[in-house]
Amino acid sequence: MALEIDLVFKIAAIGIIVAVLNQLLIRSGREDQAMMTTLAGLVVVLSILVKQISALFVTIKSLFSL
Repeated sequence: MALEIDLVFKIAAIGIIVAVLNQLLIRSGREDQAMMTTLAGLVVVLSILVKQISALFVTIKSLFSL
């Protein structure tokens, strides 16, 4: 249970940091860097989710002895 809540907090923290950086970069006139920051945050979150989905598939595979 703690791992699930920890994962949600990690993703939320990444989202908040990316949103703040995005706003700061847009207000300073660096829209290209703001877009790259947003894409980098998305890639980080997706990599975290892919690891968790992979672990889920391994658990399901071992549960059904496949």
